[in-house]
Amino acid sequence: MNTTLLAFVILYLLGTMAIGMYAGTRIKNTTDFAIAGRSLPLIMVITTTFATWFGAETVMGIPAKFAEGGLGAVVEDPFGASMCLVLVGAFFASRLYKMSLLTIGDYYRQRYGEGVEIFCSVAIILSYLGWVAAQITALGLVFSVLSGGTIAPAWGMALGTLLVLVYVMVGGMLAVAWTDFIQMVVLVVGLSLIAYMAADQAGGADKVIDLAHANNWFKFFPENTPDGWLWFIAAGITMMLGSIPQQDVFQRVMSAKDAVTAQRGAIIGGFGYLAFAFVPMFIVASSLIIMPDETRALLANDPQKVLPTLILSKMPLIAQIFFFGALVSAIKSTSSATLLAPSTSFVENILKNIKPGMTDRQVLFAMRVTLLVFTCLVLTYAILMEGTAIYDLVSAAYQIPLVGAFVPLTFGLYWKRASTQGALLSIVLGIGTLTLFTFHAGLGEAFPGQLAGLLMALAGMLLGSLAPQWIADRRSKRPLLTA
Repeated sequence: MNTTLLAFVILYLLGTMAIGMYAGTRIKNTTDFAIAGRSLPLIMVITTTFATWFGAETVMGIPAKFAEGGLGAVVEDPFGASMCLVLVGAFFASRLYKMSLLTIGDYYRQRYGEGVEIFCSVAIILSYLGWVAAQITALGLVFSVLSGGTIAPAWGMALGTLLVLVYVMVGGMLAVAWTDFIQMVVLVVGLSLIAYMAADQAGGADKVIDLAHANNWFKFFPENTPDGWLWFIAAGITMMLGSIPQQDVFQRVMSAKDAVTAQRGAIIGGFGYLAFAFVPMFIVASSLIIMPDETRALLANDPQKVLPTLILSKMPLIAQIFFFGALVSAIKSTSSATLLAPSTSFVENILKNIKPGMTDRQVLFAMRVTLLVFTCLVLTYAILMEGTAIYDLVSAAYQIPLVGAFVPLTFGLYWKRASTQGALLSIVLGIGTLTLFTFHAGLGEAFPGQLAGLLMALAGMLLGSLAPQWIADRRSKRPLLTA
């Protein structure tokens, strides 16, 4: 057991928890708790949107996928994920900010009514199970690795989750934004230092790049066949479009001090994430030169442990402290956001419809209770799903909002004829198709379920919005019968 390193990690966790709890002293109402009082400057919007994506899958999941199949294997994340933030900034941030909403579900209520609000909110909330579970799984892995197996992964998950839960429950989005800023500084400095040291041990960055070329890792586009492009596009749009109607992304946009800051923060954060996501990939590629046999064995059996093993076996203590500080920062920044977002959505868009007339104080209390309950549920889910790859947990999470919430949001903002009937039919056909393709092995293997669901959601919006008007027009032109 590396007692010194474990102690540093626990102290770091406690330190960020204290900062988050101090932020809680500034929480006066639900707006402060949910969207930081719409007060964040540009630098904090950038760091908190960057932190939305830079989680466990970026540090451990993406490098493992990259080593297996090159850039083409990670089109979903970081490429799709980063472009999501760019699209949000370019086409959604300003319009949504000017509507003064508390949650993304509020938009669906204003545009389509309570039924669509509830359906879309449920789809968005369910999508967080896999994403938060991935972060909790990574926390368990960190404690297990640092303790030499003394702390079982399940206990590590519980301990790490508790430390995150405390400051999010007290400080809400304000605590998330403050701690994200600190954690992103630690992450960027820590991983940059590790990349520099790894390149040095590998004999230079050029040697690592030559290895990547030799393994054809820079190949991005698929085989030039209909089937190859079909699955490539499906993977790319899953996070690129499926993450746009997510509450955690929305909270960061709405937390900005003005619409321009919201727009610029999302775009800069997206491009920043794409650029820095290559750093963990570079480090894993370096490990194949520094410790080739061990790395190949880990890539074959447990690729998520390549980076931790490299750091613990080949790097000095200072590098180990920076790495695990950066790793914990990435996990905490994402898990704090993904715990807060669904809890806020549930209270604002589901509970308030069940129990109308709640005071602001009651809503704030309900958000904190819901946060506790959701955390317990997702911790249980993470423990039950132990052994599932972190990257797979994350990528599967976005298929539900892609087919159930993206189309009503986009058409509602940009198409005046989008109707409540169109939104409801879009949700039913989108989620119904995804469910069919998920549980019917033959269909799911022949065609990507998320792409089929998205196409049916588009058809549902068009049919549901245009057909009633077409029928009404036909009736108005029908000649009257006379006796």
